[in-house]
Amino acid sequence: MIRLLNRPARRPVSPYALFAVGVILAALTLPAEAYIGPGAGVAVLGSFMVVFVTILIAVVSLLIWPFRMVYRLLRYGKRPKSKVKRLIIVGLDGQEPKLTDRYMAEGKLPNFQKLADSGCYHRLRSTFPSISPVAWSSFSTGTHPAKHNIFDFLDRDLKSYLPMLSSTRIGRVERFLKLGRYRIPLHKPEMRLMRKSKPFWTLLGERFIWSTVLRVPITFPPDNFYGAELSAMCVPDLLGTQGTFLLYTTRPASEKFKEGGVRIPLKAEGNRFETTLEGPPNSFLEGEPPMALPLVLEIDPTAKRARVEVGEEAADLELMKLSDWMKLSFRAAPGVTVSGICRMMVTEMDDHTSLYITPISLDPENPAMPVSHPSYYSTYLAKKIGPFTTLGLAEDTWALNEGVIDNTTFLKQTYDIDDEREAMFFAALDRLDSGTLTCVFDATDRVQHMFWRYIEEGHPAARGDEDSEHKDTIEKLYLRNDALLGRIQAKMRKGDMLMVISDHGFASFRRGINLNSWFLAEGYLTLKDGCDGSSEWLRDVDWSKTRAYALGLAGIYLNVEGRESEGIVSPGEEAEALKAEIMGKLEKLMDDEKSTVGINEAFDTARLYTGPYLGNAPDLLIGYNDGYRTSWDCATGVVSGPVFEDNVKAWSGDHCIDPRLVPGVFFCNQEIDDDDPALIDIAPTALRLFGLEPPAHMDGKPLFEKTTSFDSAKSGSSTTAASTATASAKGD
Repeated sequence: MIRLLNRPARRPVSPYALFAVGVILAALTLPAEAYIGPGAGVAVLGSFMVVFVTILIAVVSLLIWPFRMVYRLLRYGKRPKSKVKRLIIVGLDGQEPKLTDRYMAEGKLPNFQKLADSGCYHRLRSTFPSISPVAWSSFSTGTHPAKHNIFDFLDRDLKSYLPMLSSTRIGRVERFLKLGRYRIPLHKPEMRLMRKSKPFWTLLGERFIWSTVLRVPITFPPDNFYGAELSAMCVPDLLGTQGTFLLYTTRPASEKFKEGGVRIPLKAEGNRFETTLEGPPNSFLEGEPPMALPLVLEIDPTAKRARVEVGEEAADLELMKLSDWMKLSFRAAPGVTVSGICRMMVTEMDDHTSLYITPISLDPENPAMPVSHPSYYSTYLAKKIGPFTTLGLAEDTWALNEGVIDNTTFLKQTYDIDDEREAMFFAALDRLDSGTLTCVFDATDRVQHMFWRYIEEGHPAARGDEDSEHKDTIEKLYLRNDALLGRIQAKMRKGDMLMVISDHGFASFRRGINLNSWFLAEGYLTLKDGCDGSSEWLRDVDWSKTRAYALGLAGIYLNVEGRESEGIVSPGEEAEALKAEIMGKLEKLMDDEKSTVGINEAFDTARLYTGPYLGNAPDLLIGYNDGYRTSWDCATGVVSGPVFEDNVKAWSGDHCIDPRLVPGVFFCNQEIDDDDPALIDIAPTALRLFGLEPPAHMDGKPLFEKTTSFDSAKSGSSTTAASTATASAKGD
């Protein structure tokens, strides 16, 4: 995972709650179907009128439910006959098969071993590229990227060449009614999920089959279907970014943070510091000034304790210990507040004082943007399990990268989020009588990103004395996953199918490659006169003289005439010849300093897949070798600097490489018919298990074509050795 667009946008998006409190806008934003469950009959959204409208819509939904059932019966026919009662899919983002094999062989993963023995275990082919938003979109839709339109974390604006999130478009409110100093919005902003093709839970829902979908990436804004969903990757924080932490400090700032954070100076005033905490822009006011809360920090250096007050919230803090969730309520207009939640920690209180604040997550009880379907499902979950983060990329990897927090704090934060996820998973599992439950757990991905340096001798990002303390962190995580699996297995019933999958594996990230520096050296890219290439987001590039550029984590684009605003490469023969030339030069590109191949192969996307959205794909995808990845400068559009350089950041493991090197894992309590399953096979398999024929456009194939019956109670099968041997031969 990577947060590339953490800086606040130039034109910040107004929070949803600023105008969702009105009767008209409440009617526009609330869902047609109610989620009925403990504590979820009424969504507490902060104002009486919204509560009233919510209740009214829930009542109307119940009244028209029989008519909707008749309509669905007429349109889709009766519910098909299922081969399973419940399908439970547990996603362990990034679980690496080679590590899984090792720990299983050492007897450290008894529950994974049990699952393999009772059914099967295989490598799971990932997507091209093996990047999480692409992979999970293929998982949910059963299609290659050219049919679901997600090719990377980032896409580019064809007019400005600036990057933008590939998965979501959030518009602005343009029409207001002015009342004194306030502007009343007259419509809601457009919010679009850019992932195309229906996910399998939507197709199942069309035939009355319930699905609960928890934190599966690329579900923001949430899908509207017969089921419940909590969004994940690309849900912004309250500032509209992909995760911006704050550091209030008395230390002089030599330079700004390069990634994901804002440093705010504290004025030394003895042991008491008074400042403000800025929130989202207030679109009720002309110019949209940021809303703010007073923040007071009092420290007791002797006791290593502090007290922080922000708005109406207060908390006692211990040095280097995260607080519980704190609620921040920003007043936008009379009767209108926007709320978020965060955690705080004093990181030092001796010669200098520093206060770390996590990215401000949308409050799940009163989210400023829709983060769940139905809209009050997040409120139900918060009432059920307590406050939880809604931020798409919630673990603060950037604060660890910047040295603002330490390893211990990062692990505490990550495992707390993992515990939140487990609580909501079991809350959903206990309520599911039939249908599907899919939940993605992120900790495996995040911990491997940040702690790979400790399992690989000589990694340039290793931190010396910390090696011994954290060398078993990843192993402990796999044991934690195994314990979770044991608790899940204990909840399985007759007729259940359990799948445990990862979207990709993992590899080392020792060296970065700046392809834009390579393009500059090779004459494919030109800088503007007087520019040195140090500006971010390719702002120094002279597009009138540039033929190719890299953007995102794996993509290369040609500057095509008629497609890009200043394109100079003619489509057709010239473009094809240029692609072939670049592919030839990049294949087996050598890192002379290390005498190692940095790039295995450059792939022509037109040959990888077909579909209606192929025109939005990068022209080439780069298959980096094990140990290599897009450099940090290249990922942020900096052209200057070396082509190859050491990666010295804590973010030391990755998967954005040649997908053939990083397959995921596939465990199931039933044997499958295919010994080479792929991630795109899960969606059509889910449909087939519930008696539906996968639509013709799906690229994946059901994994149970030959199997006609299932025995969920079987165990002790001797399939493990053979399947593990098969898996070990693939993808290593």
